[in-house]
Amino acid sequence: MDRKRVRCFVNIFLVLTTIGAWLVMCFSAPGTLALNGFGSLKYFTVQSNLLVGFVAIAWLICTGKGAKAGAGSAKGSDSVIARIELLKYISAAAVGLTFTTVIGFLGPIYGYPAMFEGANLFLHLIGPIGAMLEIIFLSEASFTRKENRLVMIPSLLYGLGYLANNLVNGFGEWPDTNDWYFFFHWGYPVGMLIYAILVTVTWLLGFMMRNLQRKRAS
Repeated sequence: MDRKRVRCFVNIFLVLTTIGAWLVMCFSAPGTLALNGFGSLKYFTVQSNLLVGFVAIAWLICTGKGAKAGAGSAKGSDSVIARIELLKYISAAAVGLTFTTVIGFLGPIYGYPAMFEGANLFLHLIGPIGAMLEIIFLSEASFTRKENRLVMIPSLLYGLGYLANNLVNGFGEWPDTNDWYFFFHWGYPVGMLIYAILVTVTWLLGFMMRNLQRKRAS
């Protein structure tokens, strides 16, 4: 089976495990760090997974029209697929941050069984791992150091929105708190430190994928 066909199956799988899992979350009983309906969109977990899913749809559409699934060139459909490959790289780092946060931060607080219950099994574990493995083992794009820095954009934007919401509206009380990830539970300085660490981890995940992909290609 050729690489493009394998990637088609992987991207269909990513659509099902991201957008599909979110739809299940929307219409099922909420669990830990989960809300019914569109309220779940406030979570970085959901936003990053949906980004992966929609980029996977774009990849399927674009390659289905004959675009080459590689780094691309400056013209035509190859330029489009090159941008999609970059978005894949960025979204894989974003869901990689979700996975890392669950493993290293939220899991110890809430317990790992709760983190992988129901739809969260796909949003916290299967989807993120699948997205990162696709970049490492299947992508033929060549990412630059500048593009490595671009992977920090989703976490930076989310963090700024999260901070602004807490500054403007206050923390609130559980379960209606605006600090639903408890980043500012120990005060703003600690919260900002956590924020800086998460953005750095996103860059490191991009760096790791980029280097593992290059080693695989060589």
